[in-house]
Amino acid sequence: MIGLGRMGANMTERLVLGGHRVISYDRSAEAVQRVVDKGAVGAHSLADFVRQLSLPRAIWLMVPSGDPVDQSIEQLLPQLSKGDILIDGGNSHYKDSIRRAGNLKRDGVHFIDAGTSGGIWGLKVGYCMMIGGEKEIVARLEPIFKTLAPADGFLHVGPSGAGHFVKMIHNGIEYGMLQAYGEGFELLKASQFDFDLGKISHLWNQGSVVRSWLLELCESAFAKDPKLDEIKGYVQDSGEGRWTVAEAVEKGVPAPVLTLSLFARFASRQEDSFAAKVIAALRNEFGGHAVKKE
Repeated sequence: MIGLGRMGANMTERLVLGGHRVISYDRSAEAVQRVVDKGAVGAHSLADFVRQLSLPRAIWLMVPSGDPVDQSIEQLLPQLSKGDILIDGGNSHYKDSIRRAGNLKRDGVHFIDAGTSGGIWGLKVGYCMMIGGEKEIVARLEPIFKTLAPADGFLHVGPSGAGHFVKMIHNGIEYGMLQAYGEGFELLKASQFDFDLGKISHLWNQGSVVRSWLLELCESAFAKDPKLDEIKGYVQDSGEGRWTVAEAVEKGVPAPVLTLSLFARFASRQEDSFAAKVIAALRNEFGGHAVKKE
């Protein structure tokens, strides 16, 4: 396992608990020591990491998408042998995964794109994995996937790039679901009724058509902070929502909910929207509507 952030470290621990021998490397010596304390084998350099793996090697990358993945592959490739396997479990763009698979194939190295969902809960309940790549290589790695995933929690969805494509769409759907819950609870909060939002979250999970794990997390969040006073309404995005919208544009597929949920995240980051200022000024110009001064 290369990349021992929150996801990589938890996945390493789950593999160790499942009886696997896991060689672990991260640029942070402290991160390596944390997983060593959980039973993994640490490496102090990439050369040491590669040397400790038996052939054919299976190397799982949990690094940020984009250049960090390419740089990791570039550093590893001279030390790899034909038949070795590289697995990208991060949120890479599917077109990058197709390119990487093609490039590595020329060197006799197999590439698997494993879209991975589960967040901080994956260590306990398992990770949902959407896997792209050669069928026989995926089959060879099945003991790893079975350990990381809950029952029926992994699927070989297609050739190289397919795993990260399915994960991209998964995350786009997530954007829409989160936005729907957010807007619904805001309407409840804005009503004349003094609703207990935590109890309503719990109620809706008892047989209603909107029940979900996200509602369980809503209940948990409201239990900690009933009015969410300690949280700023600033919502970041990690890229997959943008890629999903771009794919919809490229393919001519209407995806208004997913698109607007992405734009809502952009709006959440504006302390004082210039567009809103323009609208207020125009309403004042054409209708004499009052404006609030800074």
